Amino acid sequence: MQVGMVGLGRMGMNMARRLMRGRHRVVAYNRSPEPVRKISAEGAAGAYSLEELVGNLSAPRTVWIMVPAGKPVDDLIGRLRSLLSRGDVIVEGGNSFYKDDIRRERELRPSGIHYLDAGVSGGIWGLKVGYCLMIGGDRRVYRRLVPLFRTLAPKDGFLHCGPAGAGHFVKMVHNGIEYGMMTAYGEGFAILKGSPYAEGLDFAKVSHLWNQGSVVRSWLLELAEAAFRKDRDLSTIEGYVEDSGEGRWTVQQAIETGVPAPVISLSLFQRFRSRQKDSFSDKLLAALRREFGGHPIKEQKPSLKGRKGKRP
Repeated sequence: MQVGMVGLGRMGMNMARRLMRGRHRVVAYNRSPEPVRKISAEGAAGAYSLEELVGNLSAPRTVWIMVPAGKPVDDLIGRLRSLLSRGDVIVEGGNSFYKDDIRRERELRPSGIHYLDAGVSGGIWGLKVGYCLMIGGDRRVYRRLVPLFRTLAPKDGFLHCGPAGAGHFVKMVHNGIEYGMMTAYGEGFAILKGSPYAEGLDFAKVSHLWNQGSVVRSWLLELAEAAFRKDRDLSTIEGYVEDSGEGRWTVQQAIETGVPAPVISLSLFQRFRSRQKDSFSDKLLAALRREFGGHPIKEQKPSLKGRKGKRP
């Protein structure tokens, strides 16, 4: 098949490569030209504008977009809408909020342009092992693109999850679960590190051990093993953890539907907490313990900020 790939970041570039290895014709576009030159040297047809990308595809066209969620996706779809024709397909492969997918599919319907949402998991390892694909949208359009999905995914690694929004909804919950799993591993290794046995434990070997038939084995533990082999105590890494939106949306969905999700919720709040060097809430906890029980506190050293020129 032929496919236009828009967005050649860490995921988009490797997805284009995997599609080319599967003998699909890839027309590739990126806002900055260097990635286009790079993938062109590997066999893709490079495009330096959306107009050129669409012009290099035969109808019915398939354009797969891999750009940051939110306004960048909406802006890109707005531009593509004026270039594509009835029967063409846009596949949104980023991490969009599923309600945005429902809106976009509805907005594109009068023009006859189809819209599929594809939740993609696999990270930078997807080129080698394949991408897990969770796909929403019209089942007839999905069937038309199965050759692309089959190339991108490992065996049994893609699924039509339902109408528009269903793919990214399933991916959203997937990422919420991922938050909880990562937090549990983090807490477990923190307990090991704080134990009397920490000095004699090799955390890379523990990670490897737990992947040998243990009920907690997973790919995340393989990645933990790799991280510990690079840096035994993770001393070069600051404990600051970002979140890319899916965890928040999962918790929001749980609230909207009244589904208890304490582990996922706490794992999200743990990420927020990681960004606070001197938590105000902890300051109040310490102050309250002093007030009601006379418990000692650790006094913070006074800041010299704003005291320039004053005597100590």
